[in-house]
Amino acid sequence: MARSSSSFVCQSCGAVSGKWAGKCESCGGWNTITEEGAPAPIGGGAAKRVKGRKFALEDLKTEDKAPPRRITGVAEFDRVTGGGIVPGSALLIGGDPGVGKSTLILQALASFAAKGGNAVYISGEEAMAQVRLRAARMGVSDTPVALGAATNIEDILATLEGGARPDIVAIDSIQTIWTSALDAAPGTIAQVRTGSFDLVRFAKSSGAAVILVGHVTKEGQIAGPKAVEHLVDAVLYFEGERGHHFRVLRAVKNRFGPTDEIGVFEMTGRGLSEVANPSALFLGDRNNVSPGTAVFAGLEGTRPLLVEIQALVAAAGYGSPRRAVVGWDTGRLAMILAVLDARGGLGISASDVYLNVAGGLKVSEPAADLAAAAALISSFAGRALPKETVFFGEISLSGDVRPAPQAELRLKEAAKLGFSRAFVPVGTRIEQAGIALEPVRDVTELVALIGAEQDAPRRGRLAS
Repeated sequence: MARSSSSFVCQSCGAVSGKWAGKCESCGGWNTITEEGAPAPIGGGAAKRVKGRKFALEDLKTEDKAPPRRITGVAEFDRVTGGGIVPGSALLIGGDPGVGKSTLILQALASFAAKGGNAVYISGEEAMAQVRLRAARMGVSDTPVALGAATNIEDILATLEGGARPDIVAIDSIQTIWTSALDAAPGTIAQVRTGSFDLVRFAKSSGAAVILVGHVTKEGQIAGPKAVEHLVDAVLYFEGERGHHFRVLRAVKNRFGPTDEIGVFEMTGRGLSEVANPSALFLGDRNNVSPGTAVFAGLEGTRPLLVEIQALVAAAGYGSPRRAVVGWDTGRLAMILAVLDARGGLGISASDVYLNVAGGLKVSEPAADLAAAAALISSFAGRALPKETVFFGEISLSGDVRPAPQAELRLKEAAKLGFSRAFVPVGTRIEQAGIALEPVRDVTELVALIGAEQDAPRRGRLAS
């Protein structure tokens, strides 16, 4: 019996199986497996192996200069890419629908073209009239950006190779690109992988930088990540909550720069506006400080960032206490609550706990533990923290507060915004003008410094 010439591929993770199934065994996704045709064997069987060619081996020493950069003129975008886009590189930008990916790319290309660069924008989802309307709303209609609407990869490559070599090419989006060499539908793993590979190969051979826009799945990952992310040089995520007016561009992979930088934008009627001082944006109006709010002196890459952490501890309305977290790790909150109970003697775990990072920012730095613990103790005690105070430090399972890196940078940012006191881990020796340091050894000292009493388990609430 002849073997089947088709395979079944999961459109979420790219796993290949020999038969169809309702659930993918690799990623657990339901109804994500589709049938795709397998490529025909070359020569009817295994190709004959040829003798390899020797190549020279070199040492690790190098005198190569840093790769040149193409500055777009959008400072926040250039910051995240590592100082500009490297010629011949490929970037993948993902984000939720409607977050502003197309606006960001069009704004970056318009700024680059206005300075004399050759920029091309290929739209696969919107008609050219729609892109022109967006450009008119943003006020960039007069910039010399070459605009096209196409989805066939052969047509796109023929157009790019037939004219003057572009400096930057944007494809919006990669899920709409298809090739006639495959029978699969656009958006499948095979089509996305093949189209991305052809565009990356064009970037390497021509020296043009290629920006690919990718959709994000329900789990927050770019569709087909295993098939695309390893092909490109940088992967950026454009994040933002619909209820908030700011957006964050974050790098998760970058071969030519750091992977912990962020760029902050504010969505306006004329496009995206760069935020030079994101700390002031995330803190907002803090004239009225209530119990349960603490300011975290964080760090995103080389940029210090101050953000408000809000906590609410309330009596449990049902048998099982409720936990709700926005912008922070749920597991991290559970650990902090357990440490406060076991090491600080609070008895807080029996209450409903709600924790929120103001502004919708997502914080993943362990140094936010001390600020989160302070906010929880403040809400549990009903006592507001001084509004001119910042917190940073990592809490271990033993209850000790461990040092955080780049303490000087955090304190300088706090002093610039008018803060005069900082709760820091023991051993922080940096003296910053205008900032009084309050060393904290463990969570027991934190409870005492905030003014909580140790007999909380008996009363169910801390004395204010």
